[in-house]
Amino acid sequence: SGGKDSCYNMMQCVANGHEIAAIANLKPPHESGKDELDSFMYQTVGHDAIHLYSECMDVPLYRREIRGGSVLQASDYTVTADDETEDLYMLLKDVLNDHPDIKGISVGAILSNYQRVRVEHVCNRLGLTSFAYLWRRDQKELLYEMANAGVNAILIKVAAIGLKSTHLGKSIGQMYPYLCKMNDMYDLHICGEGGEYETFTVDCPLFKKRIIVEETETVVHSDDAFAQVAYLKFQKCRLEAK
Repeated sequence: SGGKDSCYNMMQCVANGHEIAAIANLKPPHESGKDELDSFMYQTVGHDAIHLYSECMDVPLYRREIRGGSVLQASDYTVTADDETEDLYMLLKDVLNDHPDIKGISVGAILSNYQRVRVEHVCNRLGLTSFAYLWRRDQKELLYEMANAGVNAILIKVAAIGLKSTHLGKSIGQMYPYLCKMNDMYDLHICGEGGEYETFTVDCPLFKKRIIVEETETVVHSDDAFAQVAYLKFQKCRLEAK
């Protein structure tokens, strides 16, 4: 997705002796004209800059459009036609066709059993192992660790009480004290696991080049006085050698 969790989990994979062979992303259908889908599984905000990650990390990027929806919303998952989980299955099949030696996938899940169950179901069907090093970590400790490990991820969506469009573009390091305060006041998930916010990583130790965001547009979905919903649309980005 380009979010902090995806990138930090890849860092944990490398730290545990694994090699990143490819990256994969699911994006909104082109004809939808949408930056954000009502998905239970995938972050799509920031999709307009995902193509830069291949050059940042010097690995191939595979992408597919999300054609399914949240058809089967039960806690367990079985193969279901037109469910968005099947888009992940097809995407990973594409990757395996080119890289049959891949043994596992890096997953940035922290708290969502809904996501974990579906990813593991897809992995089992493809003979892959799911590596989720962040699973059930303490969120306050984890976000602090990410920010101090060189993950420069900026907020690109806000959707919770206490968060406003003025917080968009700020890094997780800058936002950490405020997110802790909002956790104390409103029980906000510090890592955004309740959908409170989403991020886009512009630099981390795995990157050979960093992303410089030069122009953005702020899109406001809901201007609610208590819980504004807004996101950043990338207009112009470039890469910078490190």
